[in-house]
Amino acid sequence: MTSGGFRAHHPRKEPARNGAAGRTAGRPGNAMVDLAKHPGRRGHDGASAALRGAGLRLTGPRRLVLEVVRGSDAHPTAEAVHQMVRCRLPRVSLGTVYRNLGLLVAQGLVKQLAGSHTRFDGNLSEHHHFTCLACGLITDVAGPLTEPHSRALVRRVASSGGFSVTHHQIEFYGRCPGCRRKGRRRAARRRVSATHRPKERRDV
Repeated sequence: MTSGGFRAHHPRKEPARNGAAGRTAGRPGNAMVDLAKHPGRRGHDGASAALRGAGLRLTGPRRLVLEVVRGSDAHPTAEAVHQMVRCRLPRVSLGTVYRNLGLLVAQGLVKQLAGSHTRFDGNLSEHHHFTCLACGLITDVAGPLTEPHSRALVRRVASSGGFSVTHHQIEFYGRCPGCRRKGRRRAARRRVSATHRPKERRDV
């Protein structure tokens, strides 16, 4: 979590295993998790307790799938989760990962995010998302940052149609700080290039 209630996600790099650390990176929707740190003992125990609390049978793949999603800041796809789980359980199948993700979503232990590529979110706190249109970076926006306007909006929507609103999510789009800096540097280079470009001679 960075300052101001934002947590940044960089989901655009090709999945790659990094030797002993077991670190993987992903394209859009994939995750970056250092499996030497996530899951640790605390993550292991927390996932086990969550599964037992939901009345689910505790299996190795199921526990590890939950640990991976909770330990990732990148809203991973099922394929990305599979890649990371295989760092610990090489023989686990993609079908097993899909089934366990579905079960975890159904029990409310993981959130499923709709989109062109279904992603999974282990952050169960109230939050929204910012998506960079240039690089695809996804950033969690803490729910309190949108208050009190968010609650007022919910009340207006509910009263306008007689709805009972159970929850909501706000999506923000634009350019992240990194892409804005890159854009400014490109613009500066263009200005310098235009300044030093030789002027064309015109015949009189």
